[in-house]
Amino acid sequence: MLRIHDTAIGEVVPLEPRDPGKVSLYSCGPTVYDVPHIGHGRGYLVYDVLVRYLEWTGLEVLHVRNITDIDDNIINRANETGRDPGDVAVEFEAAFYGALDALGVKRPTHDPHATAYVDGMVALIGELVTRGLAYETSDGVYLDVEKVPGYGLLAQQRLEDMRAGARVEANDEKHSPADFDLWKKAKPGEPTWPSPWGDGRPGWHTECVVMSLDLLGDGFDLHTGGLDLKFPHHENERAQAVALGREFARHWMHHAFVEVEGVKMSKSLKNFTSLVDLLERHDARAYRLLVLRSHYRSPMVVTADTMSDAESALARLDGLARRFPAPRAAEVDDDAVVRFRALVDDDLGTPAAMGLVFDLVGKAHAAADAGDVEGAARLAATVIELTGALGLELDGVGDVVDDVTARLVADRDAARADRDFARADALRDELVGLGWTVEDTPAGTRVHR
Repeated sequence: MLRIHDTAIGEVVPLEPRDPGKVSLYSCGPTVYDVPHIGHGRGYLVYDVLVRYLEWTGLEVLHVRNITDIDDNIINRANETGRDPGDVAVEFEAAFYGALDALGVKRPTHDPHATAYVDGMVALIGELVTRGLAYETSDGVYLDVEKVPGYGLLAQQRLEDMRAGARVEANDEKHSPADFDLWKKAKPGEPTWPSPWGDGRPGWHTECVVMSLDLLGDGFDLHTGGLDLKFPHHENERAQAVALGREFARHWMHHAFVEVEGVKMSKSLKNFTSLVDLLERHDARAYRLLVLRSHYRSPMVVTADTMSDAESALARLDGLARRFPAPRAAEVDDDAVVRFRALVDDDLGTPAAMGLVFDLVGKAHAAADAGDVEGAARLAATVIELTGALGLELDGVGDVVDDVTARLVADRDAARADRDFARADALRDELVGLGWTVEDTPAGTRVHR
């Protein structure tokens, strides 16, 4: 059984599904006002790996990932460019999905849009107000966090400590500095919806709680996101459900950042590389491999060197797939599968699991070189099975070989058969000069770009 580090309790615990054989998962999705950067890409890849692995183990995954299509950032971007906020959201949602499709990230079961759930948000806020848990001010409606049992759980702080360290705001109508907005009253030029408190729009923290509970139900299994969302966003989502006496997420999982010279990558710091930029220069699978070789709770550095290293490692995997073009017909190594599952089940331990995979790659080549065709095929089939479990598809097809290259390959194989190694080496050099990587295999010369 998969065990994950539950942020709420600070321990690695079993992920025991609410419903046998099924996992209900909510991932915080994008606010669509700009292109996604590689830090976003890491997060979506982490949870794509999680979903794929759970499904590979035989579980059914109900995955919800929202689209925040109304937000201060979207409105600001629209005002800066003289456009409608809805048009801005549509443009950057398309950019988001274009990048994730290129990365091989599976679409979620549902991708609810915040603007489609405003009525449900108004209803939830109204219930909080009716129960005396939220209150109206001149600029909106706020949740009274003093009335929420255990507020601060995800931040691992007591409310008293938060209150003591809060900034004092002059003429603030809020009961407590920690209170947060559920509804924002209309401002000139902003999109609005009707409500009992006047026209306006929902606060960001209310969007996710309504969508997750509607699509996954009370007590869903797992809520995920980046460390920067742990507090206040996720805490404030949770607070609204808890205030109403509803069970929210049973477990919480947060991934660490991509860093640039020790600093979190973010749009606000303007130190980000877009996913589009990355994918124009590198194989998308290499970025997935880089993510797999970094534990999700540890910072990850993305540089030309780390990407080059990932591409070299990917070439090793592709080389195996090309050497054994049809290994799926062979049985997999059951012992290796058991060891792989034990590593991944330990808090999504993909770095150690990939270490095992590369060890199998070496053993497969060694077995083939020693003439153990059946054993080599079994190990190669195991590698392809295990990388597939993590969403890393290998290229076993190779490149299209033109007639000139095919003739050179045939001549080289003939030279090797005649033990004319000087001519074989000369033909290798000629192939390399044409841009091919040349590999010697028991089946003969193989070339690829």
